[in-house]
Amino acid sequence: MIIAIDGPSGAGKSTVAKRVGKKLGILYLDTGAMYRAFTLYAIERVVDLHNHKALEKALAECDISMNGHTVYLNGRDVSSEIRNTEVTDRVSYISSLPFVRKKMVELQRIMGKNRDVVAEGRDIGTVVFPETPYKFYLDAAIEERARRRYTDEKNVSSGLGIESIISRIERRDRFDSTRELSPLKKASDAHYIDSTGLTVDRVVDIIIKKVKEEERGVVSNGE
Repeated sequence: MIIAIDGPSGAGKSTVAKRVGKKLGILYLDTGAMYRAFTLYAIERVVDLHNHKALEKALAECDISMNGHTVYLNGRDVSSEIRNTEVTDRVSYISSLPFVRKKMVELQRIMGKNRDVVAEGRDIGTVVFPETPYKFYLDAAIEERARRRYTDEKNVSSGLGIESIISRIERRDRFDSTRELSPLKKASDAHYIDSTGLTVDRVVDIIIKKVKEEERGVVSNGE
């Protein structure tokens, strides 16, 4: 069983997916963290982000693995570092590069092979695991998403205000939704959830209820 949760930045995907995974006792796969880890690697190696050959070389040298909520970059725990502002400002561009996406999708499919997972990102239901019947698109009003991101970024001392974060989110939404490869969009058969004003527990309950309904449908159809 693969539960796919897509949606824009700040919609609460990570928090919700972690809790769904914990409640159902299945692996949580933060695909966005994988792109962030490679972005961090490129920044640390001072790679010219517009030099594709240099980025491809860096990607070949980069080993990304996950253990629960912990993200490892060449054996080093980078779970906190990948959330810094410098990575956040560059990850959309890095994740739009075809050779980067190809590599990450391969890794994600390997991680999701022969096991139950809840995966979140921007193209999980449309590209990575399009065959799964358990698809969700999590959204929220931009002001709510900015407030959540503000809380996150305060934890890493970014010093950014709400208005600045709203501008960043709007810019990233435009980039993610209009990029040529694997753009952010709702899968046609995904359940849409507007989390504005909803608690995390309420969103988790909605998803688990829908998963169980879909699961009964799959069983009854003999699949």
